[in-house]
Amino acid sequence: QVQLVESGGGLVQAGGSLRLSCAVSAILFSAKTMAWYRQVPGKQRELVATITTTSVTYYVESVKGRFAISRDNAKNTVYLQMTSLKPEDTAVYYCGSFPMNTGWGQGTQVTITS
Repeated sequence: QVQLVESGGGLVQAGGSLRLSCAVSAILFSAKTMAWYRQVPGKQRELVATITTTSVTYYVESVKGRFAISRDNAKNTVYLQMTSLKPEDTAVYYCGSFPMNTGWGQGTQVTITS
C-alpha cells in the first residue's frame, strides 16, 4: 500500500521559512519522479515542484528562487525548503508522484501571515 506522510507545516510570518518533509513508501519512491503540490480551499490542487530520480528539479514560476525540492533516496523522503514565504503561499501542501499520482496523504497546512 502506498503511503505518503507529510509534515513540517506551520504558521509563520511573511518572509519566514519552513521545511516540509514527506515520508514515502519505498515502492512508490524508488522509481518515480516525486513532486510537491498545494491546494487552497475551493481551488484545484496545483503543482509546486518536481524532482526526478536523478534529482533534476522543476519549479513553477511563482516559487522559483524561493523553494528548493530535494530527496533522500536512503530515507525514501522528499523535502521542500521554503524561504521568503508570502501570504499567497498559504495552502495545504501534499507530496506525490508526478505526473500521475493515485493516492494522497493528509497534507500539511502552511499558513503565512502578513
